[in-house]
Amino acid sequence: MSNINAWLPLAILFSSFGVGVVIFFLREESVALRTTLNLGGSVSKLILIAILVRGLFAGVEYQAVLPLLPGINLVLRADSLAVFFATLSAVLWLLTTIYAVGYLENSPNRSRFFGFFSLCVSATVGVSLAGDLFTFLLFYEMLTLATYPLVVHRGTPEALAAGKVYLYYTVGGGALLLLGTAWLWSWGGDLAFGSGMIAAIAGESDRLTLQLIFVLLIAGLGVKAALVPLCGWLPVAMAAPAPVSALLHAVAVVKAGAFGIFRVVADLYGLELCQMLGVLPLLTILAAATIIYGSIRALQENSIKKRLAWSTVSQVSYIGLGVSLAGPLAVTGGLVHLVHQGLMKITLFFCAGNLAETLGIHRIDEMSGLGRRMPWTMAAFTIGALGMIGLPPMAGFFSKWYLGWGALEVGQPWILAILAISTLLNAAYFLPVVHRIWFKEPLLRPERERRATQAGHRRGGQEANNMLLIPSLITALLVIIAGLLAAAPASPLSWAKFIVGGGFP
Repeated sequence: MSNINAWLPLAILFSSFGVGVVIFFLREESVALRTTLNLGGSVSKLILIAILVRGLFAGVEYQAVLPLLPGINLVLRADSLAVFFATLSAVLWLLTTIYAVGYLENSPNRSRFFGFFSLCVSATVGVSLAGDLFTFLLFYEMLTLATYPLVVHRGTPEALAAGKVYLYYTVGGGALLLLGTAWLWSWGGDLAFGSGMIAAIAGESDRLTLQLIFVLLIAGLGVKAALVPLCGWLPVAMAAPAPVSALLHAVAVVKAGAFGIFRVVADLYGLELCQMLGVLPLLTILAAATIIYGSIRALQENSIKKRLAWSTVSQVSYIGLGVSLAGPLAVTGGLVHLVHQGLMKITLFFCAGNLAETLGIHRIDEMSGLGRRMPWTMAAFTIGALGMIGLPPMAGFFSKWYLGWGALEVGQPWILAILAISTLLNAAYFLPVVHRIWFKEPLLRPERERRATQAGHRRGGQEANNMLLIPSLITALLVIIAGLLAAAPASPLSWAKFIVGGGFP
């Protein structure tokens, strides 16, 4: 393996880490330089990942191994699953960066915010490229530390309280993951993803040990993946600014947990060993319960962001559900939902941020008639909502289709009832909002009416500014494209099938 092949994963990692370190030292007045660094780091990461993908399809292996402690290395390896998640992170991070620059243009402490923002993408890419469980753990914990300052960025009592809850949950989850990792290592298992060594050396006498380790690992990952009953932090964390909410739900934290569950089940233990240990039914039940519970809680929320947060609790569990069913079709459905849910949810959070910044609207009962005031933002919101419900030809339809088809493939028809109930609940908490947006009269209070009118005069209309609006429209368009072109060779669905079928040669 050449030095270039070994250094490319490190270059991808440090394209944002180095930018973040520099941004910490910039003065608040250095707006142009900070924006250039942010966008330059995001674009360069995307270009480097594109080079990586091209090389992988040509049969090139990319791996970097850095010694940390005796017998312990930092391992970065680009396999098909790693690049799948890394590409999603890089694309959505570029759009989130553009959005965040526009959203925070008049806010204090921007250098601190964007410094930690860049560290977050570094940690997320580290999670995606981790070649073993130890490396995954390091970046997983780095992600917790880097996101906390973003959650509490506003410094309000609500934000500080949310940050405390966030730390309680995520540090506790990290401790469980550390315990499971250390136990597995001491047991003698190879921590490398995809090696198959745990299954190869597991004996009947190790059954209970491996079951307990599996429970610890899934519990630790389940905090960030927001599995019931470990999901209480997510709606509370909505005290954070809209770009951070988008980051938590669509790009980084929640997805890191779901991605980790996928890695442990499919690549660390392996599906066959998991079936032999009998641990997958528990994960299936937890995922199914979370899908229904999150949807019921979303139905009860009037806060826009909290309704979206509970929707995330429900929707992300489709990923765990797919891998727990252990059939090719179900695993494909869960894996592709990693991308589809990210596109749909980031669109919805972008739109929620547009409403908050442009009209000061934070509640669903204040959204009446907004289709006439902010038609483009509300069109994007509608696309995201319909995708979440699973209506064709939106991307979300194909996730549910493959999950349902996969459930039948493995003889689990009761999963169809879970998906049907979830879809009905999705419709119950999204369709009334869509109806309110397009068919009800505005109910703005007089002071908000004046604010909206003044903002509209400054911009020549009442839409959000372009740096907020354009990312929302791009992600909404991607929701449609990912559905309409699901059969195309480069679609997320085709990539998920490729991974499940064996990945790169």
